[in-house]
Formats: sequence, C-alpha cells, structure tokens
Amino acid sequence: MNSAQIRSAERALSVGTWLIVGGAMLFSILTVTPLMERHSPKGWEWTAPILPLVVDAAVVIVVRLDSVLAALGGHGGRWPIALRWMTGAMTLALNVADSALKKDLVGAAVHAVAPLLLIVTAETGLAYRRAITAAQSSREAQLKAERAEREQAATERREAQERRQREEREHAAQLAREQREHEALIAREQTAREEAARREERERIEARERAEREARERREQTREQQQAERERLEREAAQRRESDRLERDQEARRQQQERAEREARERAALLAAGPVNEKLPEDKARQVVHACFGEGLPVRAAAELCGWSTGWVSARYQEHRDGTGLVLEGAS
Repeated sequence: MNSAQIRSAERALSVGTWLIVGGAMLFSILTVTPLMERHSPKGWEWTAPILPLVVDAAVVIVVRLDSVLAALGGHGGRWPIALRWMTGAMTLALNVADSALKKDLVGAAVHAVAPLLLIVTAETGLAYRRAITAAQSSREAQLKAERAEREQAATERREAQERRQREEREHAAQLAREQREHEALIAREQTAREEAARREERERIEARERAEREARERREQTREQQQAERERLEREAAQRRESDRLERDQEARRQQQERAEREARERAALLAAGPVNEKLPEDKARQVVHACFGEGLPVRAAAELCGWSTGWVSARYQEHRDGTGLVLEGAS
C-alpha cells in the first residue's frame, strides 16, 4: 500500500468516525433533553440541553485528541482512557435512563445502540489509527533502510568509478610527466646552446660598449676640462665685475657722504644767519625752511629765520612731509 492509499483510508476512518459522533450527539441531545426537562426545577427547564451538550463536548475532545496522539505515535496515559470510558458510560446511562425508569427494555435497547456504537467506534478508531501509524512507521523504516542500501550501493559504485578515474588520471599524469621531463631535457640542452651563443654575443657587445665608454669618458674629460677653464674665466670676469661694482658703490657712497656734508654745511650756514627783520626772497626762504625742516626746528623758528609767515612756513613743512617740497628744492 502506498502513501496515497494510506491517506485515503485515514480520511475514510476520520469521516466515518465524525459521522457516527455527530449522529450519536444529535440522537443523545434529542433523547436526553426531554428527560432533563422533566427532572429540572420549575422555571429551569431551558437548561435541559446543557448536560447532553457538555457530555457530547467531552466525547468530541476525546475523539479528536486520541486521533492526534495516534497519528503522532504518542500515548496520553490513564486519564484519557478514564475520560473516554466515563463519557461513554455517561452517554449510555443518559440515553437509556428514560426507558429504564419506565421499565421499557426494548426502548432501553434501542437507545443504547447509539452510545454503544459511539464507544466502540472511538476505541476501534483509536486502534485503527495506532495500527496505521505503526504500519507507516514500519514502512518508513523499511523505505529508509532500502534508501540507505541504495545510497550505499550508489556510493560504492561512485567510489569505484572515482577510483578507476583516479587511476586513469594518475597513469595519464605519469605519461604526461615523462613526456614533460623528456621535453624539459631537450629544452635544457637547447637553452644551454642558446645561452652559450648569447654569452658570446654579450661578451662582444660588452667589449664594444667598453671601448665606446672609454672613448666617451675621454671626451667627457676633455669637455670637463674645457668647462672648468670656461668657469675659471667666468669667475675671474665675475670677480672683476664685482670689484668694479664695489669700487662704484664706494665712490657713490663717498659722493653721497660729501653731498650730505655739503648740505649740512649749507644748512648750518643758513641757520647761522639768525632771525631776519624782513622777508627773504622766496627761493632763499625755501632753502631756509628746508634747512629748518631737516634740523627738526619748529615752524615758528623757521618763520623767524626766513621772515615769512608761519602759515606759509607750515605749508612748506607739509610739502616736505609729502615729498613735494624736496622736488621743488631740487628744481630750484
């Protein structure tokens, strides 16, 4: 039996069990509710369906959980067995109670059919599910063993094939290695001959390069000597130019010093004349103001020495500060 057939059998068992459970529950509710109405306190007759519903709910729980445990290969222990038999006994008692109280044996037998069928179906379904689970486990173990054997055989065949291929590769590698060694020997001999030829060629090239290098070195030495001679001549010319520049600088400094001394004597001569009572000519007055400005005399002292107003002297001082007065003095 394959997996599809097993699943079909399980579905048939599940559907049949729930049909029987549903029919038994409906029959039980219809049978027990009138009994509970007659034995309920006045005004509480509406609670009559509660008891059969509670008992039937326990039956549903037992059947459902037993089916799950059986499918998983587990066992709930003693309490599920006690609940299963207790709910079955309660259902049987409630269904036959009305007929038994009336001493109606035929009615009691008829009302006992559904509870007894429910009890036997629950036990039988549990047994069937456990048997199916055991059979499935056995079949899975057998399939697993067969699969392991096939895998082992395939592994052995693969290993044998790999071993043959490895041996073939090793043989081919050995042949290739021998071929490479032979080719390498030939290549070494050819390389040795080529190396000898290259060495001879290299020696000829080195000899030619050595001769060229010696000639180049001689030319370099000659050029360096000529360069050194030119540099010596240039240094001598530079020294002469530097000497001439120093002499010119000294002459310029000497002339500048003489000019400064002359200007100092002229300023001293201008300042030695003392205050005047009348205005000096403008060019003379400008020279006096220039001398006063150079000596740092105040504007009033310069005005007394040249005879001009302090405003005019201040204007000349400002020109000297701005640099324009020096230009005018040089022009005069």
